Amino acid sequence: MKKYTYSATNADNQNKWWVVDADGAVLGRLATRIAAALRGKNNPLFTPHADLGDSVVVINAEKVVLTGRKMDQKTYYRHSGYIGGLKSITAKKLIEKRPEDVIRFAVKGMLPKNSLGRKLFKKLKVYAGDQHPHEAQQPETMQVN
Repeated sequence: MKKYTYSATNADNQNKWWVVDADGAVLGRLATRIAAALRGKNNPLFTPHADLGDSVVVINAEKVVLTGRKMDQKTYYRHSGYIGGLKSITAKKLIEKRPEDVIRFAVKGMLPKNSLGRKLFKKLKVYAGDQHPHEAQQPETMQVN
């Protein structure tokens, strides 16, 4: 009798919900834990081509910490598509203006750059304050060092 390796499919996903408090958490360490949960790396059925990840809700995004001098030196760029349309903003100004985007950019960079990565990214919900509208999903608390 031949034995085959089991390959999980999207139908095997038992999507759990996690809530992460970003208060005092270091951005990179927080983003790696979130990306692993979105990808499903903590699931024993992990399959690289399938969406077996969980949904993650991040609260207190404005209280995330960057180590060293990254708050002043880290720069985020975007381009309008027009000549001379390169815009830049430092991490400090971005946290003041849109604190959710700092976490979104860090996590998005850690996900696959394909249609699966775009699908996984939609399962990330980030909020600046400590309130979120996802209580009906009964999220469990994820500890981040």
